[in-house]
Amino acid sequence: MIWVSLRKHSSAADRFEVDGANAACKFLRQHSIPKQDIDTVWTSISLHTTPGIPQYMLPVVALLANGVEMDVLGIAYSEFSDADREAIVAAYPRTEHFKEDIIQAFYDGIKRKPETTFGNVKADVLADKDPKFQRINFCSVLRESQWKS
Repeated sequence: MIWVSLRKHSSAADRFEVDGANAACKFLRQHSIPKQDIDTVWTSISLHTTPGIPQYMLPVVALLANGVEMDVLGIAYSEFSDADREAIVAAYPRTEHFKEDIIQAFYDGIKRKPETTFGNVKADVLADKDPKFQRINFCSVLRESQWKS
């Protein structure tokens, strides 16, 4: 399973998306891919879970976000034919319990660094899997800053 092999690319403090982007770029540098293309890949991967931004970036950034949204969340599922979906799943099979498997994989990758989930969808994963998880609240962070007003 790809998630198992990606665990070795998990940093101590970076967000899941940044870890993935950094791992992809390391791989591309080893294959002499041009820096501009590497930068595009980094942007695409780092923003793939940030709704509302990728669609205004380069088409490949939007395409990756849309692909992830379809594959993981089923967004625009009905816009694809049964034959197209079946062909994709035949080429890239899903596990029998994909939905729970991917949630578990996300959790396994972020449970030791919950602070990286502030402002992204991974906070939902921790809230689902860890009853002791306390979300970081933007308003609390703002109010508790050292600024007087």
